[in-house]
Amino acid sequence: MDFQYSDKVKELRQQLLTFMDEYIYPNEELYQQQKEANQQRGRAYAKVPIVDELKEKARAQGLWNLFLPEEEYGPGLTNLEYAPLAEIMGRVLWCSEVFNCAAPDTGNMEVLARYGSKEQQDTWLQPLLDGQIRSSFAMTEPAVASSDATNIETRIKRDGDDYVVNGRKWFITGGCAEETKFFIVMGKSDPDNADRHKQQSMIIVPKDTPGVTIVRDMPVYGYYHAPKGHPEILFDNVRVPAANLILGEGRGFEIAQGRLGPGRIHHCMRVIGQAERAFEIMCQRLTSRVAFHKPLADQGVWRERIADCRIAIDQTRLMVLQAAQMMDLVGNKVAKQQIAMIKVAAPDMALKVIDWAIQAHGAGGYTEDFPLADMWVYARHLRTADGPDEVHRNAIAKEVLKAYR
Repeated sequence: MDFQYSDKVKELRQQLLTFMDEYIYPNEELYQQQKEANQQRGRAYAKVPIVDELKEKARAQGLWNLFLPEEEYGPGLTNLEYAPLAEIMGRVLWCSEVFNCAAPDTGNMEVLARYGSKEQQDTWLQPLLDGQIRSSFAMTEPAVASSDATNIETRIKRDGDDYVVNGRKWFITGGCAEETKFFIVMGKSDPDNADRHKQQSMIIVPKDTPGVTIVRDMPVYGYYHAPKGHPEILFDNVRVPAANLILGEGRGFEIAQGRLGPGRIHHCMRVIGQAERAFEIMCQRLTSRVAFHKPLADQGVWRERIADCRIAIDQTRLMVLQAAQMMDLVGNKVAKQQIAMIKVAAPDMALKVIDWAIQAHGAGGYTEDFPLADMWVYARHLRTADGPDEVHRNAIAKEVLKAYR
């Protein structure tokens, strides 16, 4: 395995690091201020102005759509090449959007680029690629165990030249944002099909379609993640043109599997960046604070934790790079065990590192004075996003046991 950076990646990586130093870190406080100002004027889900300003700078520097392997849409990076860039962007929770590399838009762009019709690409993909709009992916439902996608109950029923969508979704990331203009909705178009994996379809539903109702935003550990939100959404007799169906009836599960592989590994890449930054913040704190007559960094327990963090972050990074390389060489399907392994390992590692960083800050670690509490919430939610640990562990065990059957 060769994980050396190519010259192209070295150049992009240096550009990103410079951009972070010049524009992202200095504007973290301004981002929070502008977000709070939106809330105070009753528009919590309006876009944050500094993000649009920085988008223009990022695009002008070619730091745009870095995640798409297709050269017609971006620099044409492989998963392995994208990994160190995603890690850098992951260091600040909101900054992936600056580079047009934020979920769930990334997954939706991949779906439309690979499975969408020419009309769908012109209408929805191009504005996403240009960063003019945002989107959401509506899959999870409150009434069923959505970790098993075959349980989905939302109905997508053909009616003449249209499809009619009925169902209830929740925790739909980005659904509240004013910039979000459409959902890709997964539902059942053929619930009686004997093949449970061909019952589902995916369809594009514009957010302003009659019958689409944002019921409420869903807090995550008490945080309302404006400006994107994670709402509960009701689709009540929502009628959209048949041309909005993606790929064809019964292809929804196939699309979902193609979408989730890259989505999962991108999450893992970014959360390594969060863990790395939390580790840096922790070490800065430990070397600057004194307790019991000596710096915290000289306390035995903290020496152990520093070492354990360094080991855990580096181990996980190598696992992610291995999974990325396998996806590039043999495809997502063959690499599914490696993807499942990092989806368990990366959030688990990040939670340990961030938790110790919070501990090093005492009561301050729980506040918004530091980014750690928000990081912890994100990492903890990631253990459930795109499938809970139990699902991935089961998939890993099944692969392992094949050799013993």
